[in-house]
Amino acid sequence: MKTILFYKETTYSFFLVLISLFTLSSCEDFLEEQPTTEIDANYIYSSETGLKSGVVGLYSLERERYETSTEDYMGAVLMSSRSDLAFSRTGYTGLMGRYERGVSPIDQGANFTSSLFWDHYYSIATKATEIINAAEILENIDEESRSQIIAEAKFFRAHSYFYLYRMFNNIYVTTESLESAFEVINDKSSEDEIFTLLNDDLTYAIANLDWIDTFGRVTKGTAKHVKAKVAMWQGDWTEAKNQALDIIEGPESPHSLVGSTADVFAGDRNNSESLFVIQRNNELSGGGGLNMMNANYVTQYFQISGIESNNEQGGRGFSRILPNRYLMDLIAEDPNDTRDDDTYFRLNWYYTSGSNFGEVVDNYAPFPSSDYQNYYKRMHPSCIKFAQEDGNADSYLITGNILVYRLAETYLIAAEAIMNSSGDPLPYINAVRTRANATPLMSVDQQAILDERARELAFEGQRWFTLKRMGQSVIDFQMTNYAGDGEFFPANFGGSKDPRVNWMPHFINWPIAQRDLDLLGIDYPQNDGY
Repeated sequence: MKTILFYKETTYSFFLVLISLFTLSSCEDFLEEQPTTEIDANYIYSSETGLKSGVVGLYSLERERYETSTEDYMGAVLMSSRSDLAFSRTGYTGLMGRYERGVSPIDQGANFTSSLFWDHYYSIATKATEIINAAEILENIDEESRSQIIAEAKFFRAHSYFYLYRMFNNIYVTTESLESAFEVINDKSSEDEIFTLLNDDLTYAIANLDWIDTFGRVTKGTAKHVKAKVAMWQGDWTEAKNQALDIIEGPESPHSLVGSTADVFAGDRNNSESLFVIQRNNELSGGGGLNMMNANYVTQYFQISGIESNNEQGGRGFSRILPNRYLMDLIAEDPNDTRDDDTYFRLNWYYTSGSNFGEVVDNYAPFPSSDYQNYYKRMHPSCIKFAQEDGNADSYLITGNILVYRLAETYLIAAEAIMNSSGDPLPYINAVRTRANATPLMSVDQQAILDERARELAFEGQRWFTLKRMGQSVIDFQMTNYAGDGEFFPANFGGSKDPRVNWMPHFINWPIAQRDLDLLGIDYPQNDGY
């Protein structure tokens, strides 16, 4: 009965999403309207139009993590807080980022990750499986539509299980529909079972998705990018290289790096570099709600006398998670690197009124000073990747598209895969550096890859997974040497608030919340160390 309860909960949440979509008027780019009375299992799984609606529901479910208001919209930024690149300043997200919470199956942090990640991605995977299995046997359906529906659903299933595996390790996967999945689950799936499903789903998606579709829909390039990431986790460097190079150099690929770092996150982020962008527009039906993703990354600079919040400087910030000095020093190694020139990161704030109008704020220097807390709260460098050019500068909440996967990471995947297989990795890592006006490298090793991923991809939710993929020794070294800014923030240095001190090797896997274990069989394994 415990497993039945779990599946009933995920089914109920899925239909709530669909009902909320279809009770609103429609927008061509987001959904197609259907009467609310038709939104039931029979409609979704027994018609071509219903299955297409179900796929739209998967996109909406994916977006929910960013729009759930739990602890200042923690779901959008939590993974960035737990890395060697972040100073997690305050709030519950700060507690999680400093490994003060989310370190036990029974603490509140584990409950938050349960709802925001475990339940979230199992819900998507479960509904994707329902759609796949219904589409495979449905009669009187256009075959091209059938393939497209299954391909998108298989991408989301693979995407969801891959996220769960990287985060929680001890997961179970299934291709069975609800009516045949009511047995209590007593054991995790083997790595072979997990990767077989991931690769089979992504192979199908690659074969049946187009290179070009409406922005926001997954494409062949999206699936190839994730397939390359999966291959890296398996140590299959040749497969990772081939998938990455097909996106970068393939004759049919429409993707290319945009011209400058200033262009990457500009406007709606739907550009030639984009591989998967979550579309959001709260003025359109089905267009999504608001979030605090940007505000969590930007300081409260507007609390300084003579400066007000404005979109030019990053919008209204809350300063929960900030780039630490280790990250900023990596970017500063090359003085010409544009990634800290108000494109990815902002170093300085400017007066917007008074006699100092237009000048750099310098009412106190960061060091030496006893006012560390106000420095980090108001003046410290900030990540402005997710700032919204046309957002409400007086609100912490914004709409705006969220860039999930992009081509710059594909280039860095290619460089790492080639380094570990055959060929010359330099053109691929240097393409990213050249775009940022940084001096090309003359050689490449794992540390060079790790450092360039930090400069280019920080705060995009990938770093913690990268450290884990590279192995226990890498994540242990990076976390215990670089996480946080404890040495510059006395209240955090060397004590219970210092992530370098709090880090323990078993944190390489997140704890499975006890409430999730209670829905599984009595023999289902918790991750080691918990």
